[in-house]
Amino acid sequence: MKRSLEGLTVRRVHEGRRVPEDATARFGTTFSDHMFRMEYEAGRGWHDPRIAPMGELGLGPATSVLHYGQAVFDGLKGFRAADGEIRLFRPDAHARRLRRSAERLAIPPIPEEWVEESFLRLVDIDRRWVPGGPGTAIYIRPTIIASEPAIGLHTASSYLYFVILSPVGAYYAQGANPVSILATEEFVRAAPGGLGEAKTPANYAASLLAAERAEAAGFTQVLWLDAVEHRWVEEVGTMNLMVRIGEEVVTPPLGGTILPGVTRDSALRLMRSWGLEVSERPLAIEALVAAAKDGTLSEVWGTGTAAVVSPVGEIGWRGERISVADAKPGALTHRLYQALTGIQYGTAPDPFGWTVPVPVYN
Repeated sequence: MKRSLEGLTVRRVHEGRRVPEDATARFGTTFSDHMFRMEYEAGRGWHDPRIAPMGELGLGPATSVLHYGQAVFDGLKGFRAADGEIRLFRPDAHARRLRRSAERLAIPPIPEEWVEESFLRLVDIDRRWVPGGPGTAIYIRPTIIASEPAIGLHTASSYLYFVILSPVGAYYAQGANPVSILATEEFVRAAPGGLGEAKTPANYAASLLAAERAEAAGFTQVLWLDAVEHRWVEEVGTMNLMVRIGEEVVTPPLGGTILPGVTRDSALRLMRSWGLEVSERPLAIEALVAAAKDGTLSEVWGTGTAAVVSPVGEIGWRGERISVADAKPGALTHRLYQALTGIQYGTAPDPFGWTVPVPVYN
């Protein structure tokens, strides 16, 4: 660490709560004993870092974030290896993305080294909450919100940063079975010049109605198209999208409307290290559907922290349901999943130095 959290204080719970069994660790529903908190005030900067028992935030009804949505968050995982060591996957990349998101929302950024240390310190305190079963992890959710108790549209003068932990199992209840996705021309996730590249609650709130419509039509996720022509594929649900057409792997390019996924970047680096043809280029929905129909589309998958890799078996488009490679997970999708989880759980080499062991601080 280049910088440390000066003055960090720790107040532990008197008696910890019962840790759930690995098999019952549903995503994002159970939380550990402690949380990390730190505040910002104009003229004083970020201060008072502390770990304390999990508790309420104590926000008043006029708190700025409740009215104007000035907030950002991120999400990463920690994994318990067979030898018992706990490692975080690319915490530096997540700290960097949180800073970029904060800058886009006019939130004073926190030094990346402080953010990364807040992850490590909190996981160290709540080690017993890190599950060890196959497919399990500790999910780490850092969040920054505008905490100024005033109504009036302006950049807030005070903010709250907090981190919470949740033991989790597999993201999808159906496991690695391919999901179905519905391409929508009615709704958009993000527009050029908007908030698409920031991890902010507004992007997710905007996706909820489209997700409900897709589910009602019998699909698992939404395939998002661009906001201008409603033609160019962008993301799938809350994940980055990748496809394999012929020998080429294609993913839409980052350009302000797509979240720069850490798992996306990891998958691209892995595939390029394997010598595969990988392109970051625009892909039209018509070309995707045509490739599915003529058999050159062999695989479609999403990448993200929560699911890691999620295969797609069916695409809905203008009333049609088009099968992708007989709706079976592809070989490359499987290889990526095995490679990424192997690195995360320490069962495979980590050639890029992506995992960071959690030190024992006390």
